[in-house]
Amino acid sequence: MEVVMNEKKTMAYDEKSNRSPVKFEVYGDVLIEKIVRQNGKGGRIYLPPDWVGKTIKIIK
Repeated sequence: MEVVMNEKKTMAYDEKSNRSPVKFEVYGDVLIEKIVRQNGKGGRIYLPPDWVGKTIKIIK
């Protein structure tokens, strides 16, 4: 089981997928729309300082 988990972690996020989009219903207090900027081999977004230590979820 650990081997399967490790394989999933190494998959590239930008791989083409044959899966169709899924529908999410989301409830929350704040919606912030940002553009992801290049950061080394990854990306980053800046969030408000009062969000530090909070759990967030990002949906693409």
